[in-house]
Amino acid sequence: MPEQDHTALHFRDARELARAIRQRELTSRQVTTHFLDRIERAAPLAAYSEITAERALAQADAADRLQDAGLLMGPLHGVPVAVKDSIQWQGTPTTGGSQTRRGVISGETSTAVRALSAQGMVILGKTRMTEFAFGLSGQNPTQGTARNPWDAKVARAPGGSSSGAGVAVAAGLAPIALGGDTGGSVRAPAALNGLVGYKPSSGLISRAGCLPLSDTLDVLGPIARNVADARLLAQLLAGPDVDDGATLALPAARFTALRHPATRRPNAVAVLAPEAWPAALTEAGLQTWHQAQERLAAAGLTPTAWHPPAGLSFSRMADDNSLVLAYEAYRYYGALAENPAAPLWEVVRARIAAGGRIAQADYEAALLRRAADMAAFASAMQGQDALLMPACDQAAQALDEDDLRHVGLGKLLRPANFLGAAAIALPAGFDAEGMPMSVQLLAPAGGDAALLDCAAVLEPVLAPVARVPDLSSWGL
Repeated sequence: MPEQDHTALHFRDARELARAIRQRELTSRQVTTHFLDRIERAAPLAAYSEITAERALAQADAADRLQDAGLLMGPLHGVPVAVKDSIQWQGTPTTGGSQTRRGVISGETSTAVRALSAQGMVILGKTRMTEFAFGLSGQNPTQGTARNPWDAKVARAPGGSSSGAGVAVAAGLAPIALGGDTGGSVRAPAALNGLVGYKPSSGLISRAGCLPLSDTLDVLGPIARNVADARLLAQLLAGPDVDDGATLALPAARFTALRHPATRRPNAVAVLAPEAWPAALTEAGLQTWHQAQERLAAAGLTPTAWHPPAGLSFSRMADDNSLVLAYEAYRYYGALAENPAAPLWEVVRARIAAGGRIAQADYEAALLRRAADMAAFASAMQGQDALLMPACDQAAQALDEDDLRHVGLGKLLRPANFLGAAAIALPAGFDAEGMPMSVQLLAPAGGDAALLDCAAVLEPVLAPVARVPDLSSWGL
């Protein structure tokens, strides 16, 4: 497969663009115009649900004027960013991927978007998503499914629910994006598009002003080209917010630690024993996993095998995450799901409706198990900074009407959400068809800084050569 020049402006990472703007090699308006032009030409990729071109250019001009006056608002001043369609920005549509919210214009701005703007960043638009964030393949037949850019012939899963965010970064339609992760929804599009997807610990980034799916499990997190970009965006967004009580439960040191990367010792990472995996890998998945282990060994990194303590079943935690998610989602969207006239994708309607059949006692029991699991995981991980395990059982497959081909993806990603853990998906090679594969690192809740330190060590080992998709079929 021919590849494009990964040094082109649209494939530079966010920090490189920030440096170029800071050093006056480029203006924010030049960078923003470049991305808006690509977005316009990339309509068949369906990465964006709303392009906020006029606002973006106004923000870029403001960033340039501030720099001319000697003011830089933050380390990513003037850099464009894309945000998921569940993250509100006053005056723009926020549909949550659903036709039931068509024409709904936000009357408020989320804490996250306020923070991006306050840092001098430029918001290019809203990215497509699975309806109400309820699905990991990324399909959305009612609004349109973002196209995985790694295959120009077969329409494959883009990964969800932050599907457009993953496609936008992979295709050079944004240098970085902000998505949401309730059951893997940042890590899935990152894994299937060859990117880094970081799910922070619960409470690290405020969710105030975002459309909810599950109050217990929802988090926001970046999709980026590399760990350093993901860390920096999270650092800019992290902090306590009175409008999101979850952020008030984390000690202040958890936020400030993000600002201080540290060199980790090689034995700080453990590897989840295969018998504890919550899903079996395909042959291609196993091959990628073994190749990753070989690369680590060749680099002198030999993670020790880690066996979860009795009762800490990753498969059961994946199922419990689904139970909590569905129960809470029904409280928000149950009335829509039960209304046959509501224009919902029937797959999502069934998922929401299933939450209405979960007994409150079963939900409360799952929450008790969650508290016990979080404590058990933290205790068992003492002496280790992060746990390495597969992020996907297979690469992106062709879209299927019943949305069943990517069940294994959810099994592998959801345990981290149930644990409230910090988790990050890292590129780890390609299958025989040239589709990206991925692994993930997990750390106990609050261990974000150590997780990111470890990810930075493993990143160049797991994916030593940067690759981007061939976009010539889309005229890009």
